[in-house]
Amino acid sequence: MDTIPSKPETADIETSSDGYAARFAGPVGGWMLAVQEKMTVAMLVGSPGASILDVGGGHGQLAGPLCTRGFPVTVLGSDDTCRKRIAGIVESGACRFVVGNVVALPFPDRSFDVVMSFRLLPHCAAWPVLIAELSRVARGSVIVDYPTSEGLNAIAPALFGAKKKLEGNTREWRMFRHAEVDDEFARHGFILKTREKQFFLPMVLHRALRCRSVSAALEAVCRGLGLTRRWGSPVIAEYRRQG
Repeated sequence: MDTIPSKPETADIETSSDGYAARFAGPVGGWMLAVQEKMTVAMLVGSPGASILDVGGGHGQLAGPLCTRGFPVTVLGSDDTCRKRIAGIVESGACRFVVGNVVALPFPDRSFDVVMSFRLLPHCAAWPVLIAELSRVARGSVIVDYPTSEGLNAIAPALFGAKKKLEGNTREWRMFRHAEVDDEFARHGFILKTREKQFFLPMVLHRALRCRSVSAALEAVCRGLGLTRRWGSPVIAEYRRQG
């Protein structure tokens, strides 16, 4: 059994902030979020009305779009400040917000049809415990995103200085091999169903270009050549409970 770390995992406080949201402001940021939303929604096509827990989802990147599509969504944040960016949908009753520990979720086993966590895994030191908890409270599937070192994104550490200069509030993050994420979910009875790669070129490059049409065109070429399918990052992966 995975041990809950003594040090709190609160990376979602930063990803729920206005400063973090600024990274996705403007046409390029909107395009990036649209790619993420399209891939995620496609994974839920066969689960209309499924109850969803969005762990660390105070950034609102998916809670809003999913509520609009009629999914009952619960967002868990490490602190009440994580509620700020989704306050509108929470106050309207479309979404429920709960404060809790992201690596010790305050829910019984198999409480939600689908559990997801975006923008959290690469910043969570206790990421195996996070995966264990996501798996524990999921009845059917878990959806996560993560950056992979298996592709062009492997040069990301070399671009960290430029990324920090451009974004201002960039933190260090962990990249994953697909096998280590697959293996960790397998420990808890989940197997990979779908893995989608979002971009071939590093996201910092698209932010530097500041032109949605150019970025979209470049990525369309990369996708058409099969580069994104083989080496793209970040990844959105769906894991299904066996049996």
